[in-house]
Amino acid sequence: MVNINNDMDKLWHEFFKNKTVELKNEIVLAYVFLVKKIVFRMMPTYEGHSNFDDMLSNGIIGLMDAVDKYDLKRNVKFEHYATMRIRGEIIDQIRKQDWAPSSLRRKIKAISNAYSELENTYFRTPTELEVAHFLGIEEEDLKKTIHKSHMFNVVHFEELLSSSTFSISNVTDKGTTVEQQVEKGEMKTILGNMIDNLEKKEKIVITLYYYEEMTLREIAEVLGVTESRVSQIHSKVILKLRTKMKSVG
Repeated sequence: MVNINNDMDKLWHEFFKNKTVELKNEIVLAYVFLVKKIVFRMMPTYEGHSNFDDMLSNGIIGLMDAVDKYDLKRNVKFEHYATMRIRGEIIDQIRKQDWAPSSLRRKIKAISNAYSELENTYFRTPTELEVAHFLGIEEEDLKKTIHKSHMFNVVHFEELLSSSTFSISNVTDKGTTVEQQVEKGEMKTILGNMIDNLEKKEKIVITLYYYEEMTLREIAEVLGVTESRVSQIHSKVILKLRTKMKSVG
């Protein structure tokens, strides 16, 4: 019986001794399954703004970049390192599409500023009703805007996660200064504290989605609510966390 792990270890060692295109292609082909796994998980969230083929192509670019920059001496599993690179490349390409209209961006900014100002006033997270009154709009209109902003906020939040919480993918880059690593560590701590202080259901949604890598549908089954409700909770929390991160950035 062939030991796949031993075969991959040998392939990696050969690649580090002699970085040929042929060896690199072998490694990339061996991990294409990882790209597909990531894309299948991301599709329910991003399918309205990208398609499977584009996400797969971008993911493979991220995988190739991971192979080039992976350092065997770092004692970090390649799968973990590559996952961050793959996701990062896919999200970066979606962000560059700049699909959010300026009107939606203005509304998102107004809501974000309202949350920030009311939190400073009340020393707590304001309710949606309080934010709606502050902006002079109906609560239902606020909820609709937050729901529409879901993709916009998710893309930017995942960029934040890539640069702070999951900073292991950046630590191995040459040229990263001590100050940058310390800053990322501080951002990770700040973000961790914010997540810990979320309401119970909000914390469950964020934890299951970003750390346990469950889909919104799977989370809905766990909580016994609809997938639409989980999406609403997710959108609200992401907006809340983005607002808080902006105030400490």
